[in-house]
Amino acid sequence: MTDIPAPIQRMIDATNAGDADAFADAFTEDAYLEDWGKGFHGRDGVRSWDSTDNIGRHSHFEAAGVEQDGDEWVVSLVVTGGGFNGTSDFRFTLDGDRISRMTITP
Repeated sequence: MTDIPAPIQRMIDATNAGDADAFADAFTEDAYLEDWGKGFHGRDGVRSWDSTDNIGRHSHFEAAGVEQDGDEWVVSLVVTGGGFNGTSDFRFTLDGDRISRMTITP
């Protein structure tokens, strides 16, 4: 499996550690997060999604695959916890050492 880029790995590690501040810090100030069509803007939006759908639901991520697709990275994550359970593709755009866009698809 290809190595997961550091900003994405930090987001995964923060989720698994339940560290909301580290999770938000993995994203740029103007990040965009989309979860199955529902959009969240900026770090405040990222924090909102995190509290209702991720760390707030005690999610745990396990990488099942990673590939680069042009300027994007696609990471298949197995998600377990108190919310969604299953595998989804997460598409990421990076800006330096942070995530500028994360899109979750079924």
